[in-house]
Amino acid sequence: MNVSSEVVPHPPYAQHPPYPSQPPAPPESGGAAEPAHDRAHGARYQEPAAAHGPTAPRSVRAERRGPVLYVELDSPGTGNAVTAAMLEELFAVLSAPDPAVRVVVLSAAGPDFCLGGDRDEFADSLGTDPTGGGIRSSGTLARRVCETLTNSPAVTIARVQGRAIGAGFALALACDLRVGADTAAFRLPELALGLPVAWGGLLPRLLNEVGAARAREIILTGRPVGAAEAYQLSILQRVVPEQDLDRAVAEWVKPVARRPEAGLRVTKTLLNSHAAATRLGDTALLDAELMASVLAAAHYSRGPAAPPSA
Repeated sequence: MNVSSEVVPHPPYAQHPPYPSQPPAPPESGGAAEPAHDRAHGARYQEPAAAHGPTAPRSVRAERRGPVLYVELDSPGTGNAVTAAMLEELFAVLSAPDPAVRVVVLSAAGPDFCLGGDRDEFADSLGTDPTGGGIRSSGTLARRVCETLTNSPAVTIARVQGRAIGAGFALALACDLRVGADTAAFRLPELALGLPVAWGGLLPRLLNEVGAARAREIILTGRPVGAAEAYQLSILQRVVPEQDLDRAVAEWVKPVARRPEAGLRVTKTLLNSHAAATRLGDTALLDAELMASVLAAAHYSRGPAAPPSA
């Protein structure tokens, strides 16, 4: 994947001015943009250098501000639908943050956090490889992205507005702390689409956070879970009016960002270890294989049609 090397200004949330239509001009002294330097307010995240050739539009924006890395899903025209390219960008940003980062905030542009996986891309992938090879590859990367959010030495915070469906639900649930607008809603429509709940390790996380009985009902009915119920189920740990989301995130960021790095890292490791110990079996490693097998079987049985609507 080609990822541009220039630094893009990234105010953290949706109430920011539009991103500039042109990237910053390279410095006069050379062809590549210089790395951003630490300033009083922190250093902007430096993305990996681009390969030669045209660069695809970004679907993820990132900026480091002091000890905080802000990461934004930035494809509002698609409802921030998760594609293979978005997963690659997310993994590139999340897997190699600055060691000084104490907090990672995951947000999204537009009215919805994320409307799930890109079903058109699934159909195209099956058209190219009916055995599901591309879906296996994407599913493996989805698991690695979610595991990186969960296992990051930094505290990860999901800032959720609007709908978080399927893959969007999984990305939010992979974070340590989750704050949502009072209009937020979560949904798992996979069963209605003829698919297993097998993306990014969502199922074991949901069982661990919510409990088996409630998780079973949410999955089997596919009904939306509103913000108030999501709070009761611990899908969200805080619910605020949408205009207060930034303030709520800041109230979490401020104390966590002051924590000593070693203590924070060890505490997160302990929390994750105890959470993992309560799971009788974590089948997240099978997610990619399960999803690819079901989609490939459906593709063979009915021809190259797109998955049905929920």
